[in-house]
Amino acid sequence: MLNQIVVVGAAAAGLTAVETLRAKGYEGGLTLVGDERHPPYDRPPLSKELLSEGWEPPSTWLRKEDVLSAVDVDLRLGCRATGLDQAARTVTLSTGERLPYDAAIIATGLRPRRLPCGDGLRGVHVLRSLDDAVRLREALLAGPKVAVIGAGFLGAEIAATARGAGLEVTLIDTNDQPLARQVGEEIGGLVAGLHRDHGVRLVLGADVVGMARDGTGVRGVLLSDGTVVDADLVVVAIGSVPAVDWLADSGLPLGDGVLCDTYCRAAPGVWAAGDVANWPHPMVAGARVRLEQRTNAAQQAMAVVANLLAGDAGAQPYTPVPFGWTHQFGEKIQTVGWCPPDARTEIISGSTADREFVAAYHRDGILVGGVGWNSARGLRQCRLLLGRPSTELAATAAGV
Repeated sequence: MLNQIVVVGAAAAGLTAVETLRAKGYEGGLTLVGDERHPPYDRPPLSKELLSEGWEPPSTWLRKEDVLSAVDVDLRLGCRATGLDQAARTVTLSTGERLPYDAAIIATGLRPRRLPCGDGLRGVHVLRSLDDAVRLREALLAGPKVAVIGAGFLGAEIAATARGAGLEVTLIDTNDQPLARQVGEEIGGLVAGLHRDHGVRLVLGADVVGMARDGTGVRGVLLSDGTVVDADLVVVAIGSVPAVDWLADSGLPLGDGVLCDTYCRAAPGVWAAGDVANWPHPMVAGARVRLEQRTNAAQQAMAVVANLLAGDAGAQPYTPVPFGWTHQFGEKIQTVGWCPPDARTEIISGSTADREFVAAYHRDGILVGGVGWNSARGLRQCRLLLGRPSTELAATAAGV
């Protein structure tokens, strides 16, 4: 009997979970716990619209207050979960309160990685939360020289946004190309060309060893070869780790996130959704996956709720097709499936010179992923053939 459900994490996954529960007819007690004081908000705009287009924080909110109130949920904002007791079936809050649950959904997302150097130094930023974005936007308005450490999706977006505002920007990464881990070096090289064409200075294949200081503030980034990249503002965008520290004594299986089964269940009565969830996926043979994608946050939350309400007999494995996107300098780059750096990359339509194309990713003769650069329509055809022999894609492209 599900009389009380507690959802921990009040971002996209957590909000979708409580809304889906009500939409599917759940009438019991429902609590949503969020460690930030803001109503649930969308994260993708933080590195784009909020920084560059003058959005105010309410523009990022996922629901207006009256819509959120209609969900009939006990909303605990600015309140951090500090523990979960499986035996007692309670979630402990930073206030000391213990919330009883018949089912708990963990959707606590990520926390940003930080460098051992520069943390706490004035002018050094990370970007994960809405408050982080507001602080960074205010700092950018002063017109600083900007260095972004980390050329993944987030770092490249921040660099593009800052450069679009007319600032002097240097993008630094240990890899030889931006987005190398996300889409491989071939497509990453095209991203590098896009940034260079817009005036971003790229420092690639470089290791950061420290920060140059000016009193309590930063004045540059120190590289292992002795080079100093001048900067009044530094953004550290070197990835994130699942926010599972609060579960250390819970007895739940933890690793790279909350380790779930194919149904997104971590233990009896405990489920996970969104960036923090790690589960076996049939498209990745013998491996587990954890997806840091906005689309997955909502899809997985809906799947968790469906499985939670269906019980063991009606539960279905969660087998999504990953989908993500990034906007940089007006270009829309979308990914579908898996685009591992070691895959064989093939341009199957369009032209890289025109920056409008679809790239297919093959591994062991199987189509595993695709990138669409200003080519959403072409990418849809690639998506339909994921997991099938690469020869089928070739036949389709040839009109056979």
